[in-house]
Amino acid sequence: MRRRAARPSPRDEVLRLARPRLSASAPGLLTGLAAAASTVALLACSAWLIVRASEQPPILFLGMAVVGVRAFALSRAFFRYLERLFSHDAAFRSLEAVRVHVFERLVPLAPDGLARSSRGSVLSAMVSDVDDLQDHPLRVVQPLATSLGVAVVAVVVVATVSPAAAVTLAMCLIGFVVVSALVSTVVASSAERTIAPLRAGLVGAVVEHMRALDVLIAFGVAGDSLDRLRAADQALTGAVVRRAAGAAVGAAGLSLFGGLAVALALLVSIPSASTGALDGPSFAIVVLVPLAVFEIVSAVPLALGVARQVNAAADRVAEAAPADAPAHLPAETGSTDAPAQSDAPAIAIRRLVATWPDGTPAVRHANLVVAEGERVWIDGESGSGKTSLAHVLVRFLDHEGDYMLRGVDARSLHPDTVREVVGIVEQNPFLFDESIRQNLLFARDDADDAELEAVLDRVGLGEWLAERGGLDARVGERGALVSGGQAGRIALARALLRDFPIVVLDEPTASVESDLADRLLRDLLDASADRTVILISHADVPRGLAVSRATMRDGVLVPASSVGAGADS
Repeated sequence: MRRRAARPSPRDEVLRLARPRLSASAPGLLTGLAAAASTVALLACSAWLIVRASEQPPILFLGMAVVGVRAFALSRAFFRYLERLFSHDAAFRSLEAVRVHVFERLVPLAPDGLARSSRGSVLSAMVSDVDDLQDHPLRVVQPLATSLGVAVVAVVVVATVSPAAAVTLAMCLIGFVVVSALVSTVVASSAERTIAPLRAGLVGAVVEHMRALDVLIAFGVAGDSLDRLRAADQALTGAVVRRAAGAAVGAAGLSLFGGLAVALALLVSIPSASTGALDGPSFAIVVLVPLAVFEIVSAVPLALGVARQVNAAADRVAEAAPADAPAHLPAETGSTDAPAQSDAPAIAIRRLVATWPDGTPAVRHANLVVAEGERVWIDGESGSGKTSLAHVLVRFLDHEGDYMLRGVDARSLHPDTVREVVGIVEQNPFLFDESIRQNLLFARDDADDAELEAVLDRVGLGEWLAERGGLDARVGERGALVSGGQAGRIALARALLRDFPIVVLDEPTASVESDLADRLLRDLLDASADRTVILISHADVPRGLAVSRATMRDGVLVPASSVGAGADS
């Protein structure tokens, strides 16, 4: 019976993506090997030429050596240039694919699959850790392959001149690799594994400090936040210093074993040279070639250290962007045909239960039927599960029980298809640090300025737009230059521009003063009068704006009742 192949680990999958295809990496590997071989050949040819010239032979006997020195000097630079060109081109192309792949993995997780992840951790995984993956082909595979190839060729070439010297060279090479790798592992391995997490912690601390700087200053605790930044920076600096100590050990091993190889070559070659079995030029080659070989092989300990750091980065990328979505998130499968309007209710949920990815209950039990064009008000205290229900309706969260969208089971539809029908205006809508125009265009990139101005006027921002100077006015980082109410109106304008048939308004007045809340809510509902609206708000709704009302209590949605007269009935 054929055994089923084991699935690669998450780290191996990430490294496989970071590794260029053989057809792309082969030119860099071959030219790198040629450049290293030219370095060794240059030293060998130069040594032969100098010693042979000291014997004052006819110039004809030195012609080939002179040409060889020139050729190897030029070829070393030429092949080095080609190696950098080919290898970096392959690595950067692979890095582009990795970054896109990581982003594609992150998109299905957002927002609820990333709710428990710090922004700094995700940012570090997306930027710094992915950047570290380029070192896998450039600073791990390339130097290891080049060092191995040059070492084998050098030992074989030296063996043709002096077998004993070839044996000592091979022994010193093996000893250098083993000893320096072991010692650097003991000294620097723990530091190399912790650099990526410590760097992510520092990035996270900086991001949180900058985001909350105004609050920290207002409460007089900015100094405490800076102390945490300094502590994170010191921890990262310490890890980098320990890694550098490992590199220093490798450099010391290079000097030790390189000198030992030269000394042993002298010892085993002097008898042959004294008897005439080994001439002067060949003796120079046997003694000096180890210096060039060890210059190339010195990259091995560094490559092993980089490999540990790359593995740590790959682990973090795999953790931040897992191949399989966590439980309780909807699968990225299903029909892409959006359900059309019919006689069925716009939304019908029955015995609906939902759980957050970490296992925390989100919605314990919910029944709700919303007809096409109806307005439903869902109220309840903060933390009762109202926003969780909204996330289920737009398929940010998976669910158990029944959720029918225009008569079609929502689980049979791709989550993106559900979001073509059901749109959400969140409590704290995200605004990009761009112009008003750009903040609207991502909802529908083919809209012209007239359409953008019309939809802003529809949500009550016409005069405000004129006062701000038009669509080119910027909104600031995360909407810092607009009020909470204006941000909510811009978010609704995006929803209207996208033309969602069903709109979920999640606490649209949470960031607005109480005396303006009723006006804002009335404007928002009037602007979406031709749509099915589910209004989530713990505050009272003005009279006549909602048809029915349901209450969320501790994750349980109490059946709706008629509130046609308004909140006061």
